[in-house]
Amino acid sequence: MELNDLYRDVILDHNRRPRNFGPLENADASAEGFNPLCGDRLTLRLNLGDDTIRDIRFEGQGCAISTASASLMTEAVKGKTRNEALALFERVHKLLTDDEAGAEDLGKLAALSGVREYPARVKCASLCWHTLASALKSAPSSAAPAVSTE
Repeated sequence: MELNDLYRDVILDHNRRPRNFGPLENADASAEGFNPLCGDRLTLRLNLGDDTIRDIRFEGQGCAISTASASLMTEAVKGKTRNEALALFERVHKLLTDDEAGAEDLGKLAALSGVREYPARVKCASLCWHTLASALKSAPSSAAPAVSTE
């Protein structure tokens, strides 16, 4: 099986069975993303504890690439700190836009590298990542529950 076939299979799998899709009760942060060019719409919600993404879910509708990217992203950032998730956003953004960017150490996220061959679809793949960055930047710094001193 060629690498491109493997990448395509990962995208198709995450589109057909998106991970972390659905509502998230009591979210600490949320953001909405919309791509007017193709109609992709996404709401991202996350729970933070000790500045770490404890849970993350998305809702909305979009093309196969948009849905697969959101599914892959939620799997990749769960358990990461805010700064780790923002650094991963930068790496993926570079992967999508820079022909010289490598996909080493990105695991399944490497499947998104094929999108840069279709410039009109880069916005589809990056919508969820920009929405994540927005949610993380707007989230309170100490989203961890308050500790009682009584």
